[in-house]
Amino acid sequence: MEDGEASLQALTLARSWEGPLHAVHADAVEPFAPDAIAAILQRSADDLNVSAVFAAGTDRGNDIMARLAARAGLPFASNCIAATPGDPVGVVRSRWGGSLLETAALHSPRPLITVAPYTFRVTEGPAPIVVDVKRLIDELDPRDLMVRVSDHVAPPAGGVSLAEAKVVVSGGRGVGSKEGFAIIEELAGLLGGAVGCSRVVTSAGWRPHSDQVGQTGTKIAPELYIACAHGRLQRRQAHPGHQLRRRGADHDERRLRRGR
Repeated sequence: MEDGEASLQALTLARSWEGPLHAVHADAVEPFAPDAIAAILQRSADDLNVSAVFAAGTDRGNDIMARLAARAGLPFASNCIAATPGDPVGVVRSRWGGSLLETAALHSPRPLITVAPYTFRVTEGPAPIVVDVKRLIDELDPRDLMVRVSDHVAPPAGGVSLAEAKVVVSGGRGVGSKEGFAIIEELAGLLGGAVGCSRVVTSAGWRPHSDQVGQTGTKIAPELYIACAHGRLQRRQAHPGHQLRRRGADHDERRLRRGR
């Protein structure tokens, strides 16, 4: 598990499968080492004979679970919004930036599932039993510690709060990729503003949910809002009922011709 609401949502889905719950924390090894956590998860799952392994569909959660799947030779279903126990397990996955829902059957003796963030309402229930991993850490293969987080780089915007920013530079699906936001981050930094994005962008994993603006994200009221490669509807919803200076930079000509 990780800190944050995404892990609590994954826990909510895991509780629906009944049976005892156990947890291994993603920060059990510091600095973060995904292969080491995957190795600890595999050993813990084998020792406890668990029926399934759940994690939040965050960058770290998907990274760890993909490595666990490779180690164990098991199939892995990522970004699920539903998972029904059975043989096979029925899953519904969010695909293509949230524009497609995929229904699939997961054939596995031990399903590995990550839960798409912000798709479940957190509910109360029994807390999982935290696994004592000290022995497993001591027994790690040195090769599992080769990939580690070495540093954290502050975002160019300088930590400006999206909700309070006077300038917001926001990117949509048309930005094209996580790397495409580099120029948006640069512009926001130059203007002393914050970076925003659409829900499609967060669903694709290009930006964290905290950057999302609009009805299902952060409500903003900037003095200047620059929308890059957004649909027109999203640009209107990002700042309802607020008078501001707005600039659009939509590079998707086909979307503009369709009036989106």
